[in-house]
Amino acid sequence: MGELVEVTAADAAHAVREAGERGVIARGLGRSYGDAAQNAGGRVVRLRDATGGIRLDPDTATATVGAGLDLDQLLRVIVPQGFFVPVSPGTRFVTVGGAIASDIHGKNHHVDGSFGRHVRRMSLLLADGRVVETSPDVDAELFWATVGGMGLTGVVLDATISLIPVETSRIAVETRRIGDLDTMLALMSEGDHRFRYSVAWLDLTATGAALGRGVLTWGEHATVDQLDDRSAADPLAYAPRQLVNVPPVVPRPGLLNRASVTAFNELWYRRAPAHRVDQIQTIPAYFHPLDAVGSWNRLYGHRGFVQYQFLLPFGAEATLRDVVQRLVDAGATSFLTVLKRFGAANPAPLSFPRPGWTLSLDLPAGASTLRDRVHDLDRIVLDAGGRHYLTKDALTTPECIRRGYPRLDEWMAVRDRVDPHGRWQSDLARRLGLTRGGTDAERSG
Repeated sequence: MGELVEVTAADAAHAVREAGERGVIARGLGRSYGDAAQNAGGRVVRLRDATGGIRLDPDTATATVGAGLDLDQLLRVIVPQGFFVPVSPGTRFVTVGGAIASDIHGKNHHVDGSFGRHVRRMSLLLADGRVVETSPDVDAELFWATVGGMGLTGVVLDATISLIPVETSRIAVETRRIGDLDTMLALMSEGDHRFRYSVAWLDLTATGAALGRGVLTWGEHATVDQLDDRSAADPLAYAPRQLVNVPPVVPRPGLLNRASVTAFNELWYRRAPAHRVDQIQTIPAYFHPLDAVGSWNRLYGHRGFVQYQFLLPFGAEATLRDVVQRLVDAGATSFLTVLKRFGAANPAPLSFPRPGWTLSLDLPAGASTLRDRVHDLDRIVLDAGGRHYLTKDALTTPECIRRGYPRLDEWMAVRDRVDPHGRWQSDLARRLGLTRGGTDAERSG
């Protein structure tokens, strides 16, 4: 991973100046699926922060926070005061700095866009030790290069973000059990505009006419009138808990295999109601269900897994169906396969979301055919005008990123302006040729 140094925002410049030839990269909670915050042979800095640093402005519905603060800490402060984060991924254990660097998206992208759209300003530590203020109106090129820029323009020290006012800490959920992929796509296309939140879980063990079956859930922030008397007595109560923890000793092949995932998916599909409206769920239950299971990744065994996420533009539904069919035929063992619809893109050159469909799934690591299988899917996705999510990438190639992100050169020009000597480096950046001098393979000849 590299030498890990924990620092305060005030000490960050000194830690950056001391970095050697392999450079430095910022790290949040270390929960990225890939190598974005790893820097072998170099330095990794992590910002310390505390909830006392949250400056909430109820009048403007904004919060100014340190970049090392995670969404779990932020939510514990703002939800009881009637606010929610503008975008939440599938886990609340991500720092604000990481949310900006990855330009995270959530179940509401089709309505609210990604995280960067809601950042009003940020202070950024540059490679030369200067701290600059940037926003959509102040050095907009640098601002949007930092949003989704994987930490390669500088270290975000603090940021001001917009919040969503809420009446309660509950979500009113509508659930539908869908028997096939084509019906799922049609219902999401027709119904997503009516809801702020939308997400579908797909069963990759279903075959034939049931290909792509799954469970669709739409959601809205519940009002006080929608709560029962007990919940209405304290409508903004918020106390997420970890219900169980997977022990460090798990059978070497892992508990998630073809047989167990097939059984789990069948149970999960059957237990979902055919159609249910106005079910009231807590914020953790709807947005962060896996956070209730500590170290759930251990279920995959000692070899772990890689997460694969791609986007296909609207109009490429036949390609999406082809990819799902190929995954099913290959026996993909993923118990968490998630489908969402994206709305309009923001101006960030390396931001992942743009109008279309995104599918993410877990693939057990260690299989000899994994890399070839993923690269076959890469070609199909790219040929249809799609792209891959840098934050979750572990296997994609530089060629795939260049094809999927046509504004890459524009981003690199900003990177060179603020980091002419290539101080910001990471394993992902070297693997994908995002740093000055190309990939490690190219450097070694």
